[in-house]
Amino acid sequence: MENGRHSGGALAGCASAVTVRFLHTADWQIGKPFGRVQEEAKRFRLQRERIETIGRIAAAARSGEAAFVLVAGDLFDSTTVPKDVVLEVLEAIGGFGMPVLVIPGNHDHGGPGTLWHDEDLERQRRRRAPNLTVLLERQPLVMERAVVLACPLLRRHDSTDPTAWIGGLDWNALPADRPRLVLTHGGVQGFGGRDYDRDGDSQGDSMNRIDLAALPAAEIDYVALGDWHNLHQAGPRAWYPGTPEPDRFGQGEEERRGQVLLVEAERGGAPQVEVVPTGRLGWHRLTLRLAGDDDLDRLQRLIRERIGERVQSDLLRLEVSGTLSLTGHRRWDALIEELRHQLLHLRLRGRCDQAPGPEELERLVESPDDPLIARVAGELRQRLAAAEQAEAAAEAGDAEAGEGAALARLALCELHRLARRG
Repeated sequence: MENGRHSGGALAGCASAVTVRFLHTADWQIGKPFGRVQEEAKRFRLQRERIETIGRIAAAARSGEAAFVLVAGDLFDSTTVPKDVVLEVLEAIGGFGMPVLVIPGNHDHGGPGTLWHDEDLERQRRRRAPNLTVLLERQPLVMERAVVLACPLLRRHDSTDPTAWIGGLDWNALPADRPRLVLTHGGVQGFGGRDYDRDGDSQGDSMNRIDLAALPAAEIDYVALGDWHNLHQAGPRAWYPGTPEPDRFGQGEEERRGQVLLVEAERGGAPQVEVVPTGRLGWHRLTLRLAGDDDLDRLQRLIRERIGERVQSDLLRLEVSGTLSLTGHRRWDALIEELRHQLLHLRLRGRCDQAPGPEELERLVESPDDPLIARVAGELRQRLAAAEQAEAAAEAGDAEAGEGAALARLALCELHRLARRG
């Protein structure tokens, strides 16, 4: 491997084009804090899994007979990752048995004073991972079987296209027989890919924006992208691999996370791309309206379909609305408590209300042992029915009626509690 430019003729003058297999990955984000997970032990489990994923990436590269690995930015989650974490990552990369080429992304950008310029890190890299090359300059890297056009991010937010320099290349000064691979990080024009990060890290759409149409299509054989955390083909020869280990809740069923790409490319040919799974943890999202206790059974079935009996291997974002009976709500509380122990993380959104079911309400109204409770329950039942009727009549939602219904339900719940205690 060497830096620089080699002379070469046009593709038509080559006896045969070189074919190369390599592994494309991005957005490892080692050191991600997972601050929304409250339990320290579970945060540690998530952080450890990201480091252990490196071994699965190496196995995928070796089994796929990759000549090298391209990491399209954000190997680390920040420019201030603890040194012990960096050393562990270097040790893991050192065991790949092949070259690993990395560019800085927006999280671990290559600006002055960042970890990529640390002299001790460079010394440790030479010692522990001599196969690792960090590309900090926007220039071609000529390899034995490919030319890598490195487009590192030199600051977290850049209003210029990191690939713009490629337009000024003298293509005749590069080997004509070797595939040309763009290694870059950022969003692409025409693809609104920043929505994935609604929970935190999103930057402005105008930052780190790549114009794929501006790249000379006849001269480029593959564009290895990073930054979008889902699998996505951004163009005929441009791919986002997504994160090798999922790191957030998806926005839709078609999203694919937890994989790398095994790519076979040749000069002037269409790349062949194979998706290789590497993720181990499950990040699930469920949305359900609970219109009755039967819906609680359906919710439990949906959770079992996604998580099964796995323990400490899944995260769930659960969005609920609606009302359960008092008996059903006790089951709901027990289910949530069980999930908090079984899951790595449970994020609840919305609210599950409670109100006496028809049978529970009938027992209150006809309570023979306490006429006072029976009379109050009857009055509350009438108020609840009137409030629900007013609420249903207002399509946009009647705030006053909704408040009245909520108060009536709350009063009935308290009345039921008092009746059970008595």
